[in-house]
Amino acid sequence: MQQEENSVLGSETRGPIRAEDLDTVPWNHPGTDATVEFTTDELTAICPVTGQPDFYDLKLSYRPRAKLLESKAMKLYLWGFRDKGAFAEDLAATLLEDLVAACDPEEMTVDLTQQVRGGLKIRTVVRHR
Repeated sequence: MQQEENSVLGSETRGPIRAEDLDTVPWNHPGTDATVEFTTDELTAICPVTGQPDFYDLKLSYRPRAKLLESKAMKLYLWGFRDKGAFAEDLAATLLEDLVAACDPEEMTVDLTQQVRGGLKIRTVVRHR
């Protein structure tokens, strides 16, 4: 499979990347009804009020149109949030906006759960259709 925009894939990258640098690869099966899923429990961000780290479980699913998100680029993109201040709800919406812009899917769902802090677990689900 050929790369479309190979700024990360195939190169030695040693740090987080911006949303604009997310790599995609062609989806060569446009007539196929497929769902692609990414999951991780290693996403972190900083509480913009307290400065404390927040830990997240991310479940991303999308139905590709013409492009797929490249996994190495996804890891490096998510890494970039570890030093950024964001509330869980804003982080979920930011992820959706950035990832939809990168791959233009038929639909996408970001299901983000912030681990328990102060006795509360926060789950935010945002969708693009």
